[in-house]
Amino acid sequence: MEKLIVKGGNKINGSVKVSGAKNAALPILCATILAEGEYYLSNIPKLRDISTMLGMLDVLGITSRQVQNDVTVLNVENRDFYTAPYELVKLMRAGVLMLGPLLAKRKKARISLPGGCAIGERPVDLHIKALTQMGADVEIKHGYIEAECDGLKGADINFDIVTVTGTENIIMAAALAEGVTVIKNAAREPEVIDLINFLNKMGADIKGAGSSTITVRGVKVLKPCSYSVMTDRIEAGTFLCALAAVGGELTLKNAPVKHMGVMLDKLKEIGLNIDIKEDCIRASANERPSSADVSTQPYPGFPTDMQAQFMACMTVASGISVITENIFENRFMHVAEMKRMGADITLKNRSAVVKGVDKLTGAHVMASDLRASAGLFIAAMLAEGESHIHRVYHLDRGYDGFDRKMAELGISVERVADE
Repeated sequence: MEKLIVKGGNKINGSVKVSGAKNAALPILCATILAEGEYYLSNIPKLRDISTMLGMLDVLGITSRQVQNDVTVLNVENRDFYTAPYELVKLMRAGVLMLGPLLAKRKKARISLPGGCAIGERPVDLHIKALTQMGADVEIKHGYIEAECDGLKGADINFDIVTVTGTENIIMAAALAEGVTVIKNAAREPEVIDLINFLNKMGADIKGAGSSTITVRGVKVLKPCSYSVMTDRIEAGTFLCALAAVGGELTLKNAPVKHMGVMLDKLKEIGLNIDIKEDCIRASANERPSSADVSTQPYPGFPTDMQAQFMACMTVASGISVITENIFENRFMHVAEMKRMGADITLKNRSAVVKGVDKLTGAHVMASDLRASAGLFIAAMLAEGESHIHRVYHLDRGYDGFDRKMAELGISVERVADE
């Protein structure tokens, strides 16, 4: 294993190009199951989770190769394989996204119950209930979801709660189903829209992208295509949070500006100066950030995936901030680690009350999940002295070259073996 050693006290100065979005790339990779042939997918980020997904697809008979720096070519053949094994699915939750397309295309699916970040319950019962409504027989045996069907049929699906992966799974399943599927209380995230755009380019008939009601008219066949994955709004937001925390100047190139509205508004509220021209964000910060309250919500609200990074920024803000987590019940595991660095944070049910302090101090800290690792990195940038961030593999799951990019922006960071 590896760790990062971060020395605090440096400001950000420079420019960085935002990478492709992990949460868009993963379902798009799963959607290739739906049609045989060759796909050219560009803007695929270099991440641990992407490597894991490509490994799962390989088990299913779908090969991949790199032809350029960010272009992945997938070759999909009509195989009988339908099992996503525990050894791979345990590494990330996104493996469950194979359930819908496998049932739609190969009529069978055997998927290990998902793993990933330990941030709380993310049950798959919503996926199973919806697929059962579409005619699938689904059982959970020996830690696996086992499902089969004679052919999926359109249905009216009404999710009890908004679920991004549930919405994506059913969209993919419905693309080849017989008849019309109407998904109500659907997720509105930009990554869901990106998946729909990809499927429609393959020949699917999907309407309502970006709304809470999505209508899918099943087609008999889909075809492979070329596609460029959207850029990562969470990566962009993380860099801007870091800038607001330590100060300096930053140019974000290839930024998904139209999907960052609430984040940008909140960053302006805490004192970040932001100038936007098309997909370029120029930002600067010269003073200690102001305090602000945040409540995480499904899109278009403030994203749960930005909560830890924003909290790190608020640890040195002027005043008191209240950060409420409404999506995942265990997503405050980074609080204990930030307190080791001198942060003044009190937990009250689903809220964290953060009182800004004059400074943090370097310490050894342990990343509990993907976004917590980014939050701890920002805290380490703020801290006096040296911090050691352990379990850095969490960071590598969702950020493409994060420590390298930070080093290019003037942050003192070193990656070393963790004994």
